[in-house]
Amino acid sequence: MHAMQYEFVLPADYDMGIIRSRVARVGHLLDDWNGLGIKTYLLRERGVHGSPVNQYGPFYLWNTVAGMNEFLWGGAFQGPVDDFGRPRIRQWTGLAFEEGTAAGSPASLAVRRRQPVPEGVKLAAFMAEAAAETGRLAAEDGAVLAASAVDTHAWELVHFSLWEHDAAMAEGDVFQVLHLSQPGRAGLPRGRQW
Repeated sequence: MHAMQYEFVLPADYDMGIIRSRVARVGHLLDDWNGLGIKTYLLRERGVHGSPVNQYGPFYLWNTVAGMNEFLWGGAFQGPVDDFGRPRIRQWTGLAFEEGTAAGSPASLAVRRRQPVPEGVKLAAFMAEAAAETGRLAAEDGAVLAASAVDTHAWELVHFSLWEHDAAMAEGDVFQVLHLSQPGRAGLPRGRQW
């Protein structure tokens, strides 16, 4: 499993209805994308759920690098680049994935928490704890799914979770889920990835 996210920070007075309309128009295009586990079309609005910014920030869990590369280099990614500019793309190697207690429910919110991997920690123990945290998040009431992954270049850990409602949510940046494409969700490996 590979995680990926890019973000477009938009002006404070930006009409976020433009993003909602865009996702309504094109969100279905990845509903059957080969190699994609899930793509969440995410939106943060300034002043909503504590967000300091307006932001469009899709988050992906890929089953295959080939599927990710086809998306990035095969032409599909050119649309957002043409409309918003070329963003920095964060990529993380998967640590764990779990279906949540509300796995069959639609997701309305997503929570993303990024944190540095501290110097001097025992990597095996730290990553095992991160994987265990994925299981704890998935076991919370209202959790649709939870994942964790690590960027070994920046030594950054990301916890990502989807929720049917905001009760018992995890800590982190809260996004509204506009659409969920999940053609390969059933194929995402469960539990620890090593």
